Amino acid sequence: MSRSPLPLSTRATDAREIMDDPGCDPRALERTYHHFRVVNRVVAGWRATYRGLLRPALVAGRENTLLDIGSGGGDVPRLLAVWAARDGFRLRITAIDPDRRAQAYASVQRPVPGLSFRAALSGDLVAEGARFDIVTSNHVLHHLSPGELAALLADSERLAGRLAVHSDIERSPIAYAAFSLGTWPFFRDSFIRADGLTSIRRSFTGAELRAVAPAGWSVQTRIPFRNLLIHRPRGGRGA
Repeated sequence: MSRSPLPLSTRATDAREIMDDPGCDPRALERTYHHFRVVNRVVAGWRATYRGLLRPALVAGRENTLLDIGSGGGDVPRLLAVWAARDGFRLRITAIDPDRRAQAYASVQRPVPGLSFRAALSGDLVAEGARFDIVTSNHVLHHLSPGELAALLADSERLAGRLAVHSDIERSPIAYAAFSLGTWPFFRDSFIRADGLTSIRRSFTGAELRAVAPAGWSVQTRIPFRNLLIHRPRGGRGA
């Protein structure tokens, strides 16, 4: 098990993930996107978030819309589309990522009805005047500078009619040690382990996220090691 190269008492905002490098190994990057579907199912907690927050915000008998920001390899919006369909909801999902490598990978995976991918930023959709019932993201917040975080949340408020949920890792020494140990035998052909440890070092604690959350946003800390940053517009339908 490797040790954290910096104390986890503060965010390692200068640390960079390998996959964010435009010149990183494209084969290892593709394998990283492929492995996300396993890692996110284990650690990201989207099944509980879907049941507790997203599903109660869906309306039966009409088409619902969802925007997933920073969708990466597309595994999370795929799961949301499948779960909603199984529950009898009509859900049209637009998944966006500014990295065209991610968009290219996601677009050639097996199609899921109602799910489409775009290379775009949230600000692009605001400029287009787009609106969605729900806005989500997974493991995006820790990548952002303070200005980028403020812009994302402002965009989310403009884009989401009912609910916005940004899910991210909660930084802790236990999370770091558990991920380091749990991934040690696996994912050696991708960036999963190295970038996952960097992500934990860059992530917020619940208290830190509450301190930077604007008015109208709340933070829920979930087990294990999960922060949900949530916005419900006035008059919006949600849990």
